[in-house]
Amino acid sequence: MKRIIFSITTALILISPFSSSAVEKANPLKNMNTTAIVAVYLNATALGNPEFSEQLFARDFEYYVAGLNVFKFNRKQYLKFLKQNTGLQFNCKTTSEILAENGDSCTAKTTMQFENFTRVDYITLCRKKDSWQVSKVVTTYP
Repeated sequence: MKRIIFSITTALILISPFSSSAVEKANPLKNMNTTAIVAVYLNATALGNPEFSEQLFARDFEYYVAGLNVFKFNRKQYLKFLKQNTGLQFNCKTTSEILAENGDSCTAKTTMQFENFTRVDYITLCRKKDSWQVSKVVTTYP
C-alpha cells in the first residue's frame, strides 16, 4: 500500500510542473473595446494605477515626447516609469476620443488639461489575438 501511495505521489509531482506551465495566464483586458483600453491607459498615466500595464502595452511599444528635442522610450523604460509613479495622480481634467478605428488598428487622442498647460497624447492601438494593446504614444504640449 505504501508503494502505491509513493508511486502516485511521485507521478503527481512529475506531472504538475509540466501541466502548470501549459496553462496561459488570463488577460484581464481580453475582449475590451478600444474606449475601455484608452480608459485603462489614462488610469495608468494620469491616475497612477499601472495595474494592467504588462498586458496594456505591446512588446514593441514606443513612447515619444514631441517638441524641440524628441525623446523616445521603449516598453521596459516606460513600464519602469509608471511603476515608479504608482499612486501619483495628476491634478488635471482628462478627456479622450477615438479618432479612427479600422479593423485591427485604432488611433485615439487623450487630453489632460492642467491649470497652466495642456498635454495631448496620440495613441496607436493594435489588436493582438483577443485584446487591444497600445503600441505607440506620442505626447505633445500644444
